[in-house]
Amino acid sequence: MSSAPPMPSTPPARRLPLAGVLRLGRPSEIWFKPAVSVVAAIAPPALTLLALGRLDLVMYTMAGSLCALYAHNRPYAARAGVLARVVLGMLGGLAVALVAASLTGSAVVLVTVGALLAAAQKVLCDATRVGPPGNVVLTFVSSASLFAPQTMGQVPGHLALAAGTGAWAWLVCMAPALLRPHGPERRATAAALKAAAGYAATGRTGEGHARARAAGYAAVQAAWQSLLSTNAPSRTRRALERLVVRAEVALAAPAEADAGRLRAWAGSLRGTGPVPEAGLPDAGAGQLLGVAAARPLRARLGPLTPLAVRTALGCALAGYASLALGIGRPYWALVTAASLYQANTALTWSRAVQRVVGNVVGVLVFLAVVPLAHLGPMALVLCCLAFSFGAEVLISRNYWLGSVCVTPMALLITEFAGYQEPRTLMTERVVDTVVGALVGFVAAVAVTDRRAGDRVEHALTTADRAREHAARLLAEPGPGTTGLESARRGLAVALADLRAAADAAAGEWWQRALPQERVVLAEQSGHRTLAATARRQGLLPDRDPATEAEDARP
Repeated sequence: MSSAPPMPSTPPARRLPLAGVLRLGRPSEIWFKPAVSVVAAIAPPALTLLALGRLDLVMYTMAGSLCALYAHNRPYAARAGVLARVVLGMLGGLAVALVAASLTGSAVVLVTVGALLAAAQKVLCDATRVGPPGNVVLTFVSSASLFAPQTMGQVPGHLALAAGTGAWAWLVCMAPALLRPHGPERRATAAALKAAAGYAATGRTGEGHARARAAGYAAVQAAWQSLLSTNAPSRTRRALERLVVRAEVALAAPAEADAGRLRAWAGSLRGTGPVPEAGLPDAGAGQLLGVAAARPLRARLGPLTPLAVRTALGCALAGYASLALGIGRPYWALVTAASLYQANTALTWSRAVQRVVGNVVGVLVFLAVVPLAHLGPMALVLCCLAFSFGAEVLISRNYWLGSVCVTPMALLITEFAGYQEPRTLMTERVVDTVVGALVGFVAAVAVTDRRAGDRVEHALTTADRAREHAARLLAEPGPGTTGLESARRGLAVALADLRAAADAAAGEWWQRALPQERVVLAEQSGHRTLAATARRQGLLPDRDPATEAEDARP
């Protein structure tokens, strides 16, 4: 039995990363979907308002149109519900903001309302796992609306504009279902197969093998969530489930996986052709149970309390600081702070650096483009459409690169209500960005998530119990197909949750020493048991019984 090398204890205070924060990654495989969708959602309402001479209302139509950025990785049956909830959430935040703007002119009160809205939006987006762009777009819409001149009589009309364009965005995002009804599930399955092939190619050695394994299990979990997010089974879905099982088995026993075959399967999922057969034994193929049921929403809200406090405090202080400096748009500082907060302090720091760099470069891009935008209303609309497309093309490579397009687009949106002096806009944007990033990060450091270590301990306990349960079944002469499949899936989920909890806690500021050696040992023994379980199910070649028993042992 192998043992893990001793791991040094994690120091109480962690160093914040600098290397790699601005490094560009590979673009998302579906970068064109949100890019095309957001342009298709924005253009018709904006051009209609242009024809009517009411570009001052574009802010309200864009509130609904920006909902087209969400849920592109979801199967269409699930996407319909997610998008509807995003539109309703956007309308709820917009309604609160518009009513508050019509009732008071106190900037301090409006900033406070905006901070509370930002905290609620952050927690709900994270708890419901709505996916990118998360709370940032919703917070941008509600915060900007707080400082738009408003009367109570105008609120229903402005909400109606947002609701109408939100419905149009829903239709835009659902339209591809007519051509490729299983596209999202096929892409998620292909991503799981590619990730499993990548891990198998490492041979469980090398510096990056642990990250490749974690990425593989994350991709498999995403594929299961995609496949099981609809209750309508079909022949295509059952075939995709078998392929996900193959990816999961390859992660459990990479030395016996055929990386080339996994990649070939992934490549065949492009388009609308038939799904390849994975060749699973009948007993294993008939009991595909998928991931365990998701925890109830209330259980997911509890761990997010520190994040809610960080967001509310950071956004409020950023807005107050902007007001103290005499900036006319404190919502820019508020939105900057809201965009920072990630799973831990280290990731929040990285996002702060990316936000500042991207916004400063974006301001320079605005300076170069503003003469073109001032040629006329049509040029202004076309520039906004171009930047909205460019933001989605670039943001998956690195957040700062997407911000280079988001920043000039946000500055140009202010021009719809009337001409703005460019140098004043640029100065205010840079100052608000720096203030929001600085104050927001200080709030993240001040509000420490002290329960991060507890969640690692809980995840360790859960993983140990799942492994012990699988090992007991392996020791039985006839454990049954359903029991083995359930045990294997439960152990895979527990190990994925353990890695996610350990990674999140490792980046938290001023945290007690983490049990890294125990985490490594739990992962090693758990993955050996996964391989033994898959082999017992007939999903891997047979091995010597003594070796199999050794693999199942901790």
